[in-house]
Amino acid sequence: MKLDVQTLAGKKSGSVDLDKGVFGQEPRKDILHRMVRYQLAKRQAGTHQVQERGDVSKRNKRIGNQKGGGTARHGNGSVSQFRGGAKAHGPRSRSHAIDLPKKVRAMALRHALSSKASSKELIIIDDAAMKAPKTADLRKQLEKLGVTNGLIVSGNSVDENFAKAASNIPNLDVLPSQGANVYDILKRHTLVLTKQAVQDLEARLK
Repeated sequence: MKLDVQTLAGKKSGSVDLDKGVFGQEPRKDILHRMVRYQLAKRQAGTHQVQERGDVSKRNKRIGNQKGGGTARHGNGSVSQFRGGAKAHGPRSRSHAIDLPKKVRAMALRHALSSKASSKELIIIDDAAMKAPKTADLRKQLEKLGVTNGLIVSGNSVDENFAKAASNIPNLDVLPSQGANVYDILKRHTLVLTKQAVQDLEARLK
């Protein structure tokens, strides 16, 4: 499949042939859902923890009389009802990461790219570089491309001036080609790839 290549100024700069095996798949929502769950679970810190009954050192002496006190028959002060007590079955530090085969992860990325291509939310530019880190200039250029909420994937590295200019624009993310992932692609409305990013992704996913 062929797609026009544009400059940051919105002018046509040739065309590029996209690999159907990478950009022409029929997107499967179940695969994309599994991948997003995998990414979000993996990024969870898992550092939440509270004191449980075994973590609290309290006397085992009965708090009050068994009968006649007018209250419940509590036998230990480490329960959650009392000050300094502990929670039963509270959260513990753990990893929330789940397993997902490498082939499924690669398939999910192909389907995410294909979903943007099929919905005409994919733009190819020749390069993502600027002479000076001017946010106003970059905003004007993106308006010509019709990008108000998007992810820009550059080549092996992101141009420093371009990254600085983009950091002040809301709803705009910039990533190198090796950092392209399903969650960030689906989170933004428009996907913008450089020609180098297209080559890198096709080489990575073929």
